[in-house]
Amino acid sequence: MEWKSVRDFVIVRDNGCDLGIEGREICGKILIHHMNPISVEDILKRSDFLLNPEFLISTILTTHNAIHYGDESLLVTEPIVRSRNDTCPWKH
Repeated sequence: MEWKSVRDFVIVRDNGCDLGIEGREICGKILIHHMNPISVEDILKRSDFLLNPEFLISTILTTHNAIHYGDESLLVTEPIVRSRNDTCPWKH
């Protein structure tokens, strides 16, 4: 029950946005990421890292995996600004 309360607080604080970045609203499943690595000892001793919102952030799965696996190609990039006929080389 305590986790759900903290989780909800973090989602509201981050405005439901990936990494709390405005304009990156999460439309699907929201994961809460522990910014500091968690050990078994942290869990057994109920370390402050576990439920302190200062150490938690909202993410999507691909961002979460990019953080854990160091793969920047998984991160969301800004959309490409398109212009008329930019994909038709014969119309330039």
